[in-house]
Amino acid sequence: MTDKTDRDVISQVAEQFTRTFWRMRRGAAKELAPMGLTFSQARALRVLGKSEVPMRIGELAARLDIVPRSATATVDLLEEAGLAAREADPTDRRSVRVGLTAEGRGLLDRMGEARRASAEEFFGRLDAGELAQLRGLLDVMNDGDEPESRES
Repeated sequence: MTDKTDRDVISQVAEQFTRTFWRMRRGAAKELAPMGLTFSQARALRVLGKSEVPMRIGELAARLDIVPRSATATVDLLEEAGLAAREADPTDRRSVRVGLTAEGRGLLDRMGEARRASAEEFFGRLDAGELAQLRGLLDVMNDGDEPESRES
């Protein structure tokens, strides 16, 4: 068991980490707003964009760690915006798959550029050694986490 001082430091680090996360989340919302996307829609686009073939909505839901109904609603919005399209599953007539449209892939590229610019601004105050140290610490903290669930 940790002593009180260790628990206090852990609480302080947790608070700093939470504040940093929310600053990054607000920054992401600002970079996505001009593109007409929410954070959830952007996550779904990134997951769909990493798949070489269209995927079932249940698979998308699992990778996003959300319920299938929420994934369906997200896909509905992406489809209405012309960013994603549903198609019949060639291996199961009862199933539907979803993939990105050409417009969706283009937007995904623009999202990547905006994300890189935002990350450079956010992490630019750190030198190379500090970035390497932070990356190492985050690797330790995320060890064992599935890559899909880290998608954000």
